[in-house]
Amino acid sequence: MIHDPGIKKAGQIRPARMSDVKEIHSLLRFFSNKGLLLGRSISSLYDSLRDFIVFDDNGIKGVCALHICWEDLAEIRSLAVSEEKQGEGIGKALVLSCLDEAKSLEIGKVFTLTYQPEFFRNIGFLDADKRDLPHKIWSDCLQCPHFPDCDEEALVWSSQK
Repeated sequence: MIHDPGIKKAGQIRPARMSDVKEIHSLLRFFSNKGLLLGRSISSLYDSLRDFIVFDDNGIKGVCALHICWEDLAEIRSLAVSEEKQGEGIGKALVLSCLDEAKSLEIGKVFTLTYQPEFFRNIGFLDADKRDLPHKIWSDCLQCPHFPDCDEEALVWSSQK
């Protein structure tokens, strides 16, 4: 079930489809070019399409992924909402949908690396030390232009609160 905490405008949150990949790529590339998130290749989007949900309002206006890392650990990644739709609750709805999925999969801990820590704190994520995250998560970081001098902040959500 997709969680929707009262998005202000029409549209729907749904699982991503093959036909969405080019729009997802374009939205992520826009924010990647601004240095706000790690870009994804079209190939990697096809490979991980099942991780993604989208906000569809006559086109993809928001996207977020829940990537499973380990037995009891997942990552919220690639959260982006088009500039014209920001402030409408879409980002929060996408993250809450991912957290609902994590709960249904019995994943107790979800982390994110972000330049927008306050957004995630407002949803219930707590500050964390990146060094406490398993080495397995750093495979994507190796592709980042900011590696090894990452200035993103790590935050963690736990279902055990």
